[in-house]
Formats: sequence, C-alpha cells, structure tokens
Amino acid sequence: MSNMPAPQTTREKIAHPAPSALDLATIMRTVGDPLRLDIVRLLADDRPRPCSEVSSAMGLPVSTCSYHLRLLREAGVTRTRAEGTQRFISLRRDDLEGRFPGLVEVLTH
Repeated sequence: MSNMPAPQTTREKIAHPAPSALDLATIMRTVGDPLRLDIVRLLADDRPRPCSEVSSAMGLPVSTCSYHLRLLREAGVTRTRAEGTQRFISLRRDDLEGRFPGLVEVLTH
C-alpha cells in the first residue's frame, strides 16, 4: 500500500465579488473598454454561454477573450460557472440591479 495522499476530488471555486462589494467606479472602468461592453451586450439575453461561444461571437482568440472575461468577472459584472472542462459566462443582472438600479439597462442598450 502506498502512503501517497488521495488525489483531491474537489476543485477550487471560481471567485466572484459579493454583491455588497460591487463598486460602480470599477464596473464603469471595466466596461469602458468597447470590447468588454460588447461582451456585456452579448450576454444581455441572460443565456449562459460557454467561453468558446463568446470568443467566437467576438471574433477573438480564446486567450484574449479569457483575459477580458476575467476582468469582467473580477469587477462583478459577470458570473463564471464551471461545468466539467467548460466555463459558462452569464451577466450578474440581479446582483447589478440590486446594487445599482438601472445600470444593466444603460449598459445593454
């Protein structure tokens, strides 16, 4: 028998800021980039999309898209959910509306 530790079966969760920690200045600075604003508008239909679909729709290399998606997640604009090897991205509409009423409407139109 081996004394090796059992492999870890749980993965780390993807970090998202708490709704109460959402900061309007950070959000506006993040969506101030036209490409990131286009990603927000793509996600406005509230359908979670795999990263590859976002990358394809934006016409971006996966690495570039991942960078922009990370910034949006860290600012609290999007949520990333892991499902196997896929990452699904969605707009945090309820959290944003609860904290800054009307903001999503302004950003998505």
